[in-house]
Amino acid sequence: MPFPLYLLAVAVFAMGTSEFMLAGLLPDIASDLDVTVGTAGTLTSAFAVGMIVGAPLMAALARTWSRRSGLLGFVLAFAAAHAVGATTESFPVLVTTRVVAALANAGFLAVALTAATALVPPDKKGRALGVLLSGTTVATVAGVPGGSVLGALLGWRATFWAVAALCPPAAIGVLAGLPAHRARDDAHDGPALRTELAQLTRVRLGLVMLLGALVNAATFASFTFLAPVVTGTAGLGELWISVVLVLFGAGSFVGVTVAGRLSDRRPGLVVAVGGPLLLLGWPALALLAHEPVALFALVFAQGALSFALGGTLITRVLYEAGGAPTMAGSYATAALNAGAAVGPLVAATTLGTAAGDLGPLWASGLMVALALLVAVLVHAWPRPVALLARQESRR
Repeated sequence: MPFPLYLLAVAVFAMGTSEFMLAGLLPDIASDLDVTVGTAGTLTSAFAVGMIVGAPLMAALARTWSRRSGLLGFVLAFAAAHAVGATTESFPVLVTTRVVAALANAGFLAVALTAATALVPPDKKGRALGVLLSGTTVATVAGVPGGSVLGALLGWRATFWAVAALCPPAAIGVLAGLPAHRARDDAHDGPALRTELAQLTRVRLGLVMLLGALVNAATFASFTFLAPVVTGTAGLGELWISVVLVLFGAGSFVGVTVAGRLSDRRPGLVVAVGGPLLLLGWPALALLAHEPVALFALVFAQGALSFALGGTLITRVLYEAGGAPTMAGSYATAALNAGAAVGPLVAATTLGTAAGDLGPLWASGLMVALALLVAVLVHAWPRPVALLARQESRR
């Protein structure tokens, strides 16, 4: 894989750390800026909304720029937002920086998904995306726990500065490894924006995006509420929460890596094998969460299966949206972030039921079941002849 791809993954690591790090920083932020913890929690919502809206909006804005210019602009805006956030004494300003950071994150990821596949041969898209998305999985393994430790030792502002400091290597990678003209040529010589947006009316593309959203919703429904399962159902101390989150992140890294090897040529195998296993895993975790050994093993397995399936589906969105060369990455980004936003909301409604802390795990199982039904529809829905011809030519 090209070295610039790994530097792009550094930026994805920084952005993934930023997206998830607030869970351990909210009490300190609330105390420092004189707001309630509940009010501080709106920082997470602001970031999620910015990600969902920002993916197509930023991709459309940047479609006439070179990919190098777009990615460089987004990574610098992301760094600047964290620098301002680290110095502000105003909570409204901090909220604004989170929205700006989310827009930059969404724009970067939308363009990077397309740029990463342009750095490799057409039949290596899945492997390229596996490298790129490994930045997110490493963030859950090292970035988020590291950010929490740094925040505990030096304050929440130090974590914001650390995220900003991760951006210059990515900027160097963008400048050194990407041509200045590629996206401009795609936008000028390729289809018009209206034509690219019209791809969203294709039923098969919509089903694949829905499938990706459901799998990601299931993933984040349980990931968000793992802490009470660890301390409540399993009866472990708070220090074990980080261990469980690291296990989930380690599994996700394995899953993305495996999916990168299979998602180009054997996507059906990943869905056919990984989907049912993922479906069985969430109820199994709910039933066995009181046993720490089973909890640890199943959390690792579910992380691997969730991200193997999710990584494969991102690749399929890019293939299905081949008629939208500058917008395809934004479609994948929007679908996955819609799932990441909706999943925890659905899971939260189960906490007040008889299922209690285990409710999110059962909700994840239900969402995966719905995803598998959608997968059947995707398999049955005919592919356009032009798409089939393009895919055959890549083999």
